[in-house]
Amino acid sequence: MGSHDIDGYITYPKPVNVSGRLNTRRLGIFSAMSERHDRLRQARIASGFKTQAEAVRRFGWNPNTYKSNENGNAPFSFDQGREYARAFKVNPEWLYAASGPMRAGDGMVPIIGRVGADTEGRVVRTLTQAANDLAPAPTGGTSKSVALEVDGHSMRGFADDGALVYFENQHTPPTEDMLGEVVVLQVATGEHDADDEDVLVKRLLRGSRDGLYDLESIVGPTMRDVQVRWAAEIIQIIPPKQARRLIRRGYA
Repeated sequence: MGSHDIDGYITYPKPVNVSGRLNTRRLGIFSAMSERHDRLRQARIASGFKTQAEAVRRFGWNPNTYKSNENGNAPFSFDQGREYARAFKVNPEWLYAASGPMRAGDGMVPIIGRVGADTEGRVVRTLTQAANDLAPAPTGGTSKSVALEVDGHSMRGFADDGALVYFENQHTPPTEDMLGEVVVLQVATGEHDADDEDVLVKRLLRGSRDGLYDLESIVGPTMRDVQVRWAAEIIQIIPPKQARRLIRRGYA
């Protein structure tokens, strides 16, 4: 039965289930992330298994047990949840209790190379190579955000040994507002355009004519009248001491 509130409107008690929790199913706002079995379904699909049967065959599970677990007819234990989490490569705490991110790498970006290992400030791993080291996503970053790890002292005073340097890995030509800024860039040599030795961290300056740039080193000589294939602004630098705490090594 409804009752009249002080404003004259009729109010009704919120629908609850037998446990006393708000029955969001009846309210029509049930979220796929609000129940354990729905997270199990999400994990399966995110791992590439379109059907329950595919996952059961792949991992040798009892089909009736798994179906009951995913359909919500039989709740699974934390130990069983850990087995599902290992299979679907998700965090067991997320699967069982909606605690933390779905995957360990969520909110992280790849460290795609080391920079500054020589006086030329080169990146010493190709930008297209898959990396297993991760770092937290930068403030205001996007899906294109990546990080470089400073190796050595050729960038001392700007980014010291062990620091993280973030940029947007979009490979677009340099723009006027980048002039005078230290950027990540690739020199257009015409020979090895995708090789790591052509990727540098330099201060971008105007060259002697249109289309050419001077590249000023933090330590070392300036490169004169160079063609630049692409340039990216540095969006954040994490100092070495903090970076050491944040880097996640060897994530796969």
